Amino acid sequence: MAAAESDSRSLFSLDSYHVSQELGFILPDPLEELPPYYQPWMDIALRVPELVLSHELRFHINKMPLLSSQFLQKHRELRLAHLALSNMTMGYTWQGGESNTVEKLPHNLAVPYWEVSQRLGLPPILTHADAVLANWRKKDPDGPFDMENLELLLSLPGGDSMRGFFMVTLLVELAAVPALRNIPTVINGVRCGDTEAVARALEEVSQSIEGMTDALKLMHVYVEPSVFYGIMRIYLSGWKDNPSMPKGLIYEGVQPEPMEFSGGSAAQSSLLHCFDELLGVKHEAKSGAFLTRMRNYMPPAHKQLIQDISLQPSLKSFVHQQDSERLNQAFQRCVTKLVALRNYHINIVSRFITVPAARARQLRNQGQPSEGEMISRAPAALEERGTGGSGIMIFLKTVRDQTKDAFLPETSKEMKHHS
Repeated sequence: MAAAESDSRSLFSLDSYHVSQELGFILPDPLEELPPYYQPWMDIALRVPELVLSHELRFHINKMPLLSSQFLQKHRELRLAHLALSNMTMGYTWQGGESNTVEKLPHNLAVPYWEVSQRLGLPPILTHADAVLANWRKKDPDGPFDMENLELLLSLPGGDSMRGFFMVTLLVELAAVPALRNIPTVINGVRCGDTEAVARALEEVSQSIEGMTDALKLMHVYVEPSVFYGIMRIYLSGWKDNPSMPKGLIYEGVQPEPMEFSGGSAAQSSLLHCFDELLGVKHEAKSGAFLTRMRNYMPPAHKQLIQDISLQPSLKSFVHQQDSERLNQAFQRCVTKLVALRNYHINIVSRFITVPAARARQLRNQGQPSEGEMISRAPAALEERGTGGSGIMIFLKTVRDQTKDAFLPETSKEMKHHS
């Protein structure tokens, strides 16, 4: 009877979660300009990289007018405002490197930033939702959604590598769209016991996750490890779990006590959270706590989607109960592809963080800053940490190993023969 009861409930769909059928979690057609009243923000936000370089950004922000956020009406206006204020905040905080940080954000930046953040349900720091999901435009509006035809609306120091880093991440989000679109099919198929429909949808999901790994490989083409490690990372770092800013940051005019927020992190993308909940991947203790905290850095509708997927009948139990080789294999392949994606992410982090960190330590110990100078300028405090503040390698390997635990217990003998 249970199945019949659940049929009477409305079908699960992505419509109410601000998820686009074509672009998934990516914000469709982000605005490129704010209403004219906000031009003082945009004038500075567009110049952050050069003003940081000339050490003039703090000076310009300090004399910026205090603007009211009340004339920002539409969602896309708020998203562009949040991106612009985030960009200025990261540049302002880190303009002087890890040794010359600030204790407070001036009220003319902090107050409107806080108001816009509250209205969006996002924290007042640069997030994945800003830097990646709402930070793109096509050069040719009718052209393809690819590296050659995409550019950033706003950037931070790091030149082509910064563009490459955000744009490749955007293409990983795009590659995941077929998987996202099939999540409702899986959930509705489980609810009404349609084994074939679930198997078919899971085959699409696994293919799409493989596409994400392929997109991620472009990091090696478009991002230079020494630029990522030596220049870019500090501007993506937050003021929580960061030894350079042990007290956090005071948002002047918002509250007198300092606040702590994590920097941008791949863990702020809603994608892997959705797949984990769908496939029944469980993250224990420390890693689970960090991932759960990162959900507060997502647009609320996306966080709600993850939550609602987690409340659905268990896919894993369903696969276990059905006697379907096709369904079994489709499920196992999804877990296999998710493990492979996480393995590849470890490979990327090793190349862009672990290897340069070791080199930087070596240069410092030999007292040779000149050779490989860019690397040795990197913040020492961040050596083994992600920008989100996690001890990165241990964290990623734990998450990967916990993904392997999602495999079906009896991994049938046939599966072993096939693999």
